[in-house]
Amino acid sequence: MSIPMGAKARCIRCHSVLMAPRKGAMTQIVMLAATSSVLMVAAVFFPFLDLTAAGMATHSSLYDAVMAFSSGLLLPLSFATAALIVLLPFLRFLAIIYALAPMALGHHRARYAVPAFRFAQNLKPWAMAEIFIVGVAVALVKVAGLATITFGPAFWAFVALVLVNTLKDTMMCELTIWKTLEERA
Repeated sequence: MSIPMGAKARCIRCHSVLMAPRKGAMTQIVMLAATSSVLMVAAVFFPFLDLTAAGMATHSSLYDAVMAFSSGLLLPLSFATAALIVLLPFLRFLAIIYALAPMALGHHRARYAVPAFRFAQNLKPWAMAEIFIVGVAVALVKVAGLATITFGPAFWAFVALVLVNTLKDTMMCELTIWKTLEERA
């Protein structure tokens, strides 16, 4: 079934969008995934928050959050935190770029584009950058009355990452991508 550019195919029963091909969407998805990758690197290495209370100041980064559980029996929690907040989202961005970039440039698909895109789609529920920022927001509401909070560049990079990632996911029409992967074999 072929859907013209700009049109939407909806389910007869639940009215959810099944296919919504848009001109230039693949290029935009690749650019948004690349932007997310850069923002993730910035979020990991720049300062995230500064807390000041009772004359004491604490500086933290995303790396510090991951390493907070790195001693003793909590070491597996440190690995899980690193994987779910940083590693899996970053791998998902790279897999999307690998799978879609050659086709966005008008070439045939990459050799392992189908497994890479399947990998990216399988990682989607496990890439929890959005959940982390919600948790940070809840914690900040609790701490706001006790300490002075200063947001670092990594905080804003992470917020931008979540917004860019959400935009990318809403632009992505999976059926159109699978159909394009099949056609460009």
